[in-house]
Amino acid sequence: MKAILSALALFFCTTLAFAQAPAPPDAASKLAIDGHVWGALIFATNDASQLTGAKEPIHAELPKLNERLAKVFPFKHFGILGQHRQDILREYESWVVPSRELFMKIDSKGPADNGGVNLHLQVWREQQVLVKSDAVLRKGSPLFIGGPPWKEGRLIFVLFLERK
Repeated sequence: MKAILSALALFFCTTLAFAQAPAPPDAASKLAIDGHVWGALIFATNDASQLTGAKEPIHAELPKLNERLAKVFPFKHFGILGQHRQDILREYESWVVPSRELFMKIDSKGPADNGGVNLHLQVWREQQVLVKSDAVLRKGSPLFIGGPPWKEGRLIFVLFLERK
């Protein structure tokens, strides 16, 4: 009986050791990637003096970002507070973190019809989920998500598919 218990204990310890072993270094390179996104946290206001003076550059593929934002949101001035690029991993969550206070969790739901990527999005503020939504993100068509009021304006999250 002791021999059987010892054999079972050895089997479970060996199985546990293999289950906890780190993945080989090339395993990360084999992750399925559904796309690559650029995310930015924008401060929108009607009072230019409220802008923080941040000099973050606008994404090269979005030269008229401010004009596009002004069509959607009732503000005249926009400033990028932070930005972040991230791969969208299939079967794993991805995080776009342009600031410590406001960030986005992305779960890929696979390729979309007519190009793009089906996504489940969650906008977080510290430990709280502010918004949950499903969306299709397509190249050349950024997603704008209105965030909470801030100072004398509003925060806006922009998500842009750089490449599929």
